[in-house]
Amino acid sequence: MTELNGDEQAREAEALPLSEVVYARLRQSLMRAELRPHQRLKVRDLAQQMGTSETPVREALFQLAHEGAIEIRPRYYIRVRRLSMAEYTEIRDIRMTLEPLAAERALPHLDEAAIEELAATHATLVAAEASGDWPTALQANFNFHFGLYSRSAMPTLTEVLEGLWIRIGPLLSDLYPHAHPTYAERHQHLNVLEALQARDAFALREAIRMDLIEGGRNLRQHLMDIEAAEAAHSKKPRRRR
Repeated sequence: MTELNGDEQAREAEALPLSEVVYARLRQSLMRAELRPHQRLKVRDLAQQMGTSETPVREALFQLAHEGAIEIRPRYYIRVRRLSMAEYTEIRDIRMTLEPLAAERALPHLDEAAIEELAATHATLVAAEASGDWPTALQANFNFHFGLYSRSAMPTLTEVLEGLWIRIGPLLSDLYPHAHPTYAERHQHLNVLEALQARDAFALREAIRMDLIEGGRNLRQHLMDIEAAEAAHSKKPRRRR
């Protein structure tokens, strides 16, 4: 999970109840693909990592379970949920409506410095992919998207998108090395940046939409392969003892 320095932790603790501090940190880790599908979460370990008691950790985990990001099976496990193909497709389709809107609404609030910052973030993503530094690539992808969406001046929309990303984020960890994003021509992030420079809202919306389609194509195939393998395994006759 993302580590906070002492000052940041102190400010968090002063501003929010402990359960909300834990919730916020777990939420960030989910969105940034720092937690993987089916990864087990142990209350005691999380409490030690965050320097708190177990009670606020449990409260945060119950909240995330209610939001569909993790699953709790009492006495068996607490783990990050793996979305099904149907769930992934539904969330992607919702994102294809809301993320272009967030990008378009951010357009009037982006100056040259902000666009250059997004370009630098994309360069970090490309370099990380080239070197096989998957955690950095995933972080850079998140930073690119929310570096744009967070400037929409629509806090409710941003909150809704974050709610989608806490569910989709862990699955994005499967992008590397199993479902590396590929594009028909150039990377759609470059089209996003070009549209931002041109102040072209239509092209911006289309680039975001195509990034979700093209960038997630291999991930969808990966999910279909997993579900096909699971279905085939379930049909195998079990040996009698």
